[in-house]
Amino acid sequence: MQVPQDGEDIASQPWYHGPLSRQAEALLQQDGDFLVRASGSRGGHPVISCRWRGSALHFEVLRVALRPRPGRPTTLFQLEDERFPSLPALVRSYVTGQRPLSQATGAVASRLVARQRPIRRSLSEDTLLDSPAQIEPLRARKWSDSQPAGLEHVGRSREGLSGPGASAVPLSALPRTGSDPVLLTTPAPLGSIADSLRASDGQLHAKAPNKPPRTPSLMLPDASGRPPTYCELVPRVPSAQRTPAGHSCPEPEAPWWEAEEEEEEDEENRCFSRPQAEVSFCPPDNPFCMLGPQNRPLEPEVLRTLRGLFLEHHPGSTALHLLLVDCQATGLLGVTKAQRDAMGVASGLELLTLPHGRRLRLELLERHEALALAGALAVLGCAGPLEERAAALRGLVELALALRPGAAGDLPGLAAVMSALLMPQVSRLERTWRQLRRSHTEAALAFEQELKPLMRALDEGAGPCDPGEVALPHVAPAVRLLEGEELPGPLDESCERLLRTLHGARQMARDAPRFRKAAAGRLRGFRPDPELREALTTGFVRRLLWGSRGAGAPRAARLEKFQRVLSVLSQRLEPDG
Repeated sequence: MQVPQDGEDIASQPWYHGPLSRQAEALLQQDGDFLVRASGSRGGHPVISCRWRGSALHFEVLRVALRPRPGRPTTLFQLEDERFPSLPALVRSYVTGQRPLSQATGAVASRLVARQRPIRRSLSEDTLLDSPAQIEPLRARKWSDSQPAGLEHVGRSREGLSGPGASAVPLSALPRTGSDPVLLTTPAPLGSIADSLRASDGQLHAKAPNKPPRTPSLMLPDASGRPPTYCELVPRVPSAQRTPAGHSCPEPEAPWWEAEEEEEEDEENRCFSRPQAEVSFCPPDNPFCMLGPQNRPLEPEVLRTLRGLFLEHHPGSTALHLLLVDCQATGLLGVTKAQRDAMGVASGLELLTLPHGRRLRLELLERHEALALAGALAVLGCAGPLEERAAALRGLVELALALRPGAAGDLPGLAAVMSALLMPQVSRLERTWRQLRRSHTEAALAFEQELKPLMRALDEGAGPCDPGEVALPHVAPAVRLLEGEELPGPLDESCERLLRTLHGARQMARDAPRFRKAAAGRLRGFRPDPELREALTTGFVRRLLWGSRGAGAPRAARLEKFQRVLSVLSQRLEPDG
C-alpha cells in the first residue's frame, strides 16, 4: 500500500471509496453527505462527490506539481483556496472548518459516507498517491522539457505506464515535452487547464481568472448524456511575477479568511432581502479526526492527546485558533453567499439581533457553556500534584490575557475562559489558588487586578468594544437578553444595564464590517493546526464532554449532569472541612 507524503494512508480513510463511477450519487442521501472517489471518466483523478440542495455535485481535486526539493512535497492538492500536501489534509480542512467546496455553489461537506467494501486497486490510486517510489523511475528517464515546471510529469513513458495492472493511457494525456510538437485543433476545457497547472520557482503556465463566476455553478459536459453535475472550480493561483535573487519559492497563498469579500452591489443600491430560513454556522454530526464515529464521554486517550496538543502551543497561538473558530461560529468570517441569501443579512452579528436568529443565539449560548465546562475540566481533571492544578490555572489565565482586547480581541473566547475560572467548582479550590499565588504570582495578580474587573465591565455592557481594539465583540449579554433571561441585580440597575445591552447590540450589528476587517487583520499570516482547530469547535467539545449518544440529549439536562460531575471532581480534589 502506498502512503502519501505526510504519512497518511489514503486507503484507510473511511471517506475514500476508490474507483467509483456515477453510482456514487446513490450513496449520497442527505445534504452534506460526501465521499471521495477516483473518477474513471476523469483519468482516475480524485473527485469529491457531495449532495447539496437536493443535487449530487462532483468537484475534481486539482493537483499542482512542484519541482522536487528536500523537505517539500512534490504534489499539492487544491480546490479553490489554499493548497494542501495530501488529499486527507484537504478533506480534513474543508470538513472540519465547514468551508464551501466552491464559492459558486456554496456546497458544504459535513457527513462522510463510509466505505463498505475493500478498495479495488487500479491506476486511479496511483493518480491519487505520488509516492517517492513512483517519482524516481520517472525521474530516471530524463526526458527533455523546454519548460522549467512540471519535471515530475516528464518522462512518463509508454513503457512505464504499461506494467501489470496498469490501464492504457492515451497519448494526448501525456505531458508535452520540449521535442514533442502538439497541434491543438480544439480548445481545451477549463477543467483540464486548471488540472494541468504546475508550479516551480514561482512560475506558472496558466493564469487564474480575475474573479469567480456569478452563476451558481458552471457545469461541464458529460459524455454519458446525463445531466452534467461536475462543478467548475476557479482556483486561486499565485501570480507569475519575478522573484528577487536568492528567493526561489513563491509567496504562500492567503487562506480563505484573509480573502477580501466582494461587495455585490453598492450600499445605496442594497435593498432588504427577505430571510428564507434560519442559518446554522455549527452544523452537527461532523466527522472528527480525534474521535471515532462512536465515543464515550471523556475518553482518557483523547484527553491525553488534547493535553499534549495544548501544551505544544503558546497561549497566543491558542488564542488565534480560538478566534478563528469563534469567528466562524458567530458568522463573522467564512459566510457563504448562500448563507447570506438565506438569512437576509451579511453577518451573524446582525442575524443574532433578529427574530429569525434564534438558532444562532442558542448555538452561541451552547458554545459558551461547553467551552467553559471544558476549561473547568482542564483544572478539575488534574488528579496529580497540587502544582499540576496550579499550572493548569496559570495556563487558563495566560490564555485569557492573550484573548483580551488589544491582543487577539476575542471577547466570546475570553468570556468562556473566565467563566471556567469563576465557576464555583474551580473557585472553591483554596489550596490550588494559594499555590498559584505562590508559584505564579504574575498570573494571579493579572487575574485579580485586570481580568476580573474587565469581565465585570463587559458583562455590564460598559467594557471596551471598539472594532480596532476588539476583533469579535462580547455577544453573550445580548444573546441572553434576547432569549428571555432576567438580568441580575436591583431593578434600577438592571434597567440601566438593559438599555446599555440593547444599545451595544445595535452598535455591534452596525459595526459588523469593521469587526470583520479587524478579525481578518488579526488572522493575517496565521496558519492553524488542523487538530487544535478541530478541538475548539462546538461539535467536538460537545462530543468530548457528553459522548456520541449524550450529545443529542436536551441542553438543560446535559448541563445539569455535567455540573454534578464537576462538583464530584472538585470535592475529591479538596474535600470540605
